[in-house]
Amino acid sequence: MKQLWLGGLAFALGLLGAAQAAAHPGAAHSAARAAPREAIDLAEGWRFIQDDSVRGAEAPGFQDSGWASVSVPHTWNRVGYYLPHPDQHINRAETTDKKQGVGWYRLSFTPPLMAAGRRAWLEFDGASRTAEIWLNGIRLGRHDGGFSRFRLDASAALRPGVANLLAVRTDNSPPKPGSETGGTLPLLGDFFIHGGLYRPVRLVLTDPVHVDMLDFGGPGVYANSRRTQSGGAEVAVRTRLRNDGALSVPIQLTARLVDASGRVAGQATQRLTLAPHSGAEAPQHLEIARPHLWQGISDPYLYRLSVEIGTAAGRRLDRVEQNFGIREMRLDPARGFLLNGKPLKLHGVGLHQDREGKGWALSQADVAETMAILREMGANTIRLTHYQHGPWIHDLADRYGLVLWDEIPLVTVWTLTNDQKEAPPAILANARQQLQELIRQNYNHPSVAVWSIANEVDFGPNRPDFLGKPPATIADPMPLLHSLDALAKAEDPSRPTVLATCCEGNGMPEIPVVATATDAAGANRYYGWYYGRPADLSASLDTLHATRPGQPLAVTEYGAGGATTIHTDDPLGGPIDMGGRVQPEEYQAWVHEHSWPILKSKPYLWSTWLWNGFDFASTVRAEGDSQDINTKGLVSYDRRIRKDAYYFYKANWTETPTVHINGRRYTDRAYPVTDIRVYSNAPSTSLELNGRSLGIRSHCPDRICVWPAVRLAAGADRIVATGAFASGPVRDSIEWQLAPQAERSFRIDSGAIVAAPAQSGRFGSDAFFVGGSAGTADTLKRGRPPLLAAIAGSPDRDLLASFREGRFEYRIPVGNGRYSVALTFVEPRASAGERQFDVIANGIRALAGFDIAATA
Repeated sequence: MKQLWLGGLAFALGLLGAAQAAAHPGAAHSAARAAPREAIDLAEGWRFIQDDSVRGAEAPGFQDSGWASVSVPHTWNRVGYYLPHPDQHINRAETTDKKQGVGWYRLSFTPPLMAAGRRAWLEFDGASRTAEIWLNGIRLGRHDGGFSRFRLDASAALRPGVANLLAVRTDNSPPKPGSETGGTLPLLGDFFIHGGLYRPVRLVLTDPVHVDMLDFGGPGVYANSRRTQSGGAEVAVRTRLRNDGALSVPIQLTARLVDASGRVAGQATQRLTLAPHSGAEAPQHLEIARPHLWQGISDPYLYRLSVEIGTAAGRRLDRVEQNFGIREMRLDPARGFLLNGKPLKLHGVGLHQDREGKGWALSQADVAETMAILREMGANTIRLTHYQHGPWIHDLADRYGLVLWDEIPLVTVWTLTNDQKEAPPAILANARQQLQELIRQNYNHPSVAVWSIANEVDFGPNRPDFLGKPPATIADPMPLLHSLDALAKAEDPSRPTVLATCCEGNGMPEIPVVATATDAAGANRYYGWYYGRPADLSASLDTLHATRPGQPLAVTEYGAGGATTIHTDDPLGGPIDMGGRVQPEEYQAWVHEHSWPILKSKPYLWSTWLWNGFDFASTVRAEGDSQDINTKGLVSYDRRIRKDAYYFYKANWTETPTVHINGRRYTDRAYPVTDIRVYSNAPSTSLELNGRSLGIRSHCPDRICVWPAVRLAAGADRIVATGAFASGPVRDSIEWQLAPQAERSFRIDSGAIVAAPAQSGRFGSDAFFVGGSAGTADTLKRGRPPLLAAIAGSPDRDLLASFREGRFEYRIPVGNGRYSVALTFVEPRASAGERQFDVIANGIRALAGFDIAATA
């Protein structure tokens, strides 16, 4: 028996019903052998062009011989690249394509003869961001929304047994008032909207009597479960039926739940008659005496749910099968997330669906690799942001027990002009459409816990005070949010509604409070990155919880950027550039090291998701060591590098023996003395440097083992960390290099988290300081190049622009010997007596009260 996986449902093939075969006598011979439902992949043989000026390509006789030959999934966009070592990356400046606009696809294919007399449907798993479809020159329809599955009835246009011409016009242009994409969400976002047919396309053939194929792209079968007081379970199944034939058809509808051994655990059957050219919805209930529950990653047990339409004579007209899990999920404002009545600490990542070299056009293997990387880290939940993700990752989450947050692309903005007080009708309608598609297409996945209706609509151009510049008209998001919340509850009362906020309680003026629009809320909070310190996160969350103690609260985003080729000797040495180039990998790790202990200490948080699992494309970014990439991922855009922070979570979130030495990419060291940090979940961890033992650390707090002030030797320094586990030792090793001239010198770029290049020699970033604060003579504005101060007297302007000020001292761990001390100052205000310095060696004051301004 042939089966094809389709959006999480396996459609099994069977026989065409006799009543329908009689209705189409010309197809009787082929129909007798045909299955009632068959899906034919339309992957190969496509012709493609990206050209806004093309007209008439829907006509079968249009000449496309000059177009490119492509396979689907496909996108023409290649966005985001790393600046260093371009030869080692797929995406480079010359290979990127950020053009957004019209992409045309044409396919010549021959449907089987057995399609005669059957219903034919074209199924698209994702076409961005709008799509218009023609078959043999006949317009079938249009879809607005780049993330959800949609189907079109191709029955009248399809010609079985001969060549057919399918034409698709996609458009991923940025929305503008009056444009073709102007009413299609998202209107804005810190991520790139790739274009094209980036998910699979199929031709689906069914009997005229079928489980409804035009139900917002959903399976037409919707089931949920609840446990009974006796310990059993009830599974409620709703099946949407359709008879597109010319005759009334008596049918028998059977729903079965089959366990992993093949035993029928529950079954219900009913008889009804479907009138011609009409639909119906049939409810059924299955009683499960001893249910095996879906328990998340500890036991993601899945049944098979089968719904079959048959004739009275026993001939199968249609059948839908899918995995199904029996479970109860609940959000509690005090206890957090409850799975089957027991608290479960959810911790995971936010996720975008793109990847270097492929954009959004991922294969099933690509999605599986993404999931494997996150599972290795120990994530037990994923926030699927900021739009509907495809069926493959939902299927894998069901299978592996990961809990999902599903979200529509209502991000930041909900109007296109500044004179609109509410979302205009077209945008409201599109938001509702995409929410219905999200819910119906993913309703049956046991992994899906909540429906998110928005992200950060309390931030952006619609905000009462947008970055200090109020819009002409203040738009109110609440009518839109209330409409979506009510719709989600009507579609699925069993799951809570949620949204993510950015700004409540963060000191921004006139923030609209939108968290009250949904059952539960998530807070995106970037302490230590865009504002404040990680320690501020604790009080912020406690305040939010105290403000609405009856509403479940999660942290939906936190984190920091981290460039794998940019490094610091001390993450507190100077200011971070959250929108620019100064984003060392070590600072990202420091933010996570200080954020996670706070988050895990809050029992009321029902989940936490860091931002982000992987670096991803965003054309509003020019930061770190990349262009058009958001660097907050814990894994690189190409999936090849797991950053240090990844192993911090692996050590904290898993029992997998983990030992990881930090700083493995900071190989050319600036200083001869440094701390060595190891993430380890071993009961005890030992460290060696060049074969010499540096001691053992046991049960390291938050799985961070530190060996302070380790002295390196000139040349190669080999570091080996060994974790002593019950299963045996686990080792990690790295090698650093120390230049001979650096072995006995400390050249410090004061006030800089990343040392500036200098003609006078190699410097390290600010380190070995106690007290004071970092400053700069330059004028910094977020998102803009700095205004550089004119500094005379030295060729190393960038080195001198930063400084440390206030009351502070440096304690430099030099070895025995003779040293010279050179201090270079920049004087910003030239006020005598304001800045004075001493130099003390071994308690002896070598220089006292040196007054910079007076001396200058």
